[in-house]
Amino acid sequence: MPLEPLSQKEIEDRLAELPGWSLDGDRIARSYRLPSHFAATAMVVHIAQVQEELDHHSDLTLGYHTVSLTVNTHTVGAVTERDFALARKIEDLAPGHGAH
Repeated sequence: MPLEPLSQKEIEDRLAELPGWSLDGDRIARSYRLPSHFAATAMVVHIAQVQEELDHHSDLTLGYHTVSLTVNTHTVGAVTERDFALARKIEDLAPGHGAH
């Protein structure tokens, strides 16, 4: 079954369940603040591991004390349920790195 783009309403409903995430054009986006650059780096590595497991990758940016990402399904060119599955996994791992 091919992935289908989510409607604007479906995206809004799912974003309501993910505080801190927002719609940025054709992507969902989130930035995290961390206690140190080392913690931010460790979180990036952890996210990369999850993305490999899911075979679904975000655009990921490491800053001094920040990690930012945008997610969409590149093959569809839009936001799909697959993007929200990745976002939920990232939300679950973020507290373990001291991210907020």
